[in-house]
Amino acid sequence: MEFFRKLERKYQRYAIPNLMYYITILYAVGLVIWLVNPILYFEYLSLDVGEILQGQVWRIVTFLLFPPAFGNWQFSTVFLGVLALFVYNNLGQTLENVWGSFRFNVFFLMGVVAQVLAAFVGYFIFKENWMLTTGFLNSSVFLAFAICFPDAQFLLFFVLPIKARWLAVAEGAVYLFDFINGGMNTKVELAVSLLNILVFFAMTRNYKRYAPKEIKRKQEFKREMKIIAPGQARHRCAVCGRTELDGENLEFRYCSKCEGNYEYCQDHLYTHQHVTKNSGQ
Repeated sequence: MEFFRKLERKYQRYAIPNLMYYITILYAVGLVIWLVNPILYFEYLSLDVGEILQGQVWRIVTFLLFPPAFGNWQFSTVFLGVLALFVYNNLGQTLENVWGSFRFNVFFLMGVVAQVLAAFVGYFIFKENWMLTTGFLNSSVFLAFAICFPDAQFLLFFVLPIKARWLAVAEGAVYLFDFINGGMNTKVELAVSLLNILVFFAMTRNYKRYAPKEIKRKQEFKREMKIIAPGQARHRCAVCGRTELDGENLEFRYCSKCEGNYEYCQDHLYTHQHVTKNSGQ
């Protein structure tokens, strides 16, 4: 949407670079606290609105110390905890590299604010003290990664290669089960995290691609591509010059912000300088 691009141009200098790195440090501290005594988190650090209203305002931030995990913490080990930190840090860093610092900041912090607001809504409207954590917020990072890179491969159990899209489907099935059978905390946390994904992608979606002028431009370019002799490249990145002949996993997309038929590989689609009538590349 245009309003989001305006916000990005105006406020991107205030974005926190490498945000996931700092979040991972918080998770590492939380992991240590959890392994020493998990009760400390719930007594002094969790998102407890009742205690916040009594003056413990630090809980609005310290609830982020709740570390990510694979499965139940009750059966987790230090190894699984550290592995979870490594995985989510890499997912977050990759999304930031693709989206840019501003967009990743908006995505993650919007999820944090949504959790806090949901906790206050539950306390004042539904008269319930929902103890929300970052569990499903971290899962939303993975789902966003799977949406952007559905063919990325993970090694399940360190052996079985599986694409991100299928892991996302499996995780979605688990979410549905949790939503049906879980308590109100789980339902709210899950709903807020999924809503965060929907709102973010709706805000950042480029609707210009559906404009008649854009559709006509793509149709003309496709007609031009049909006259290329067999064996020659049909796609070429306007930045690095790579073509589909340089690798079977390379993907190419047009940029709707560039004036002209400029095509970019996945490494430069979000990082190139836009071409206009008054500027070169």
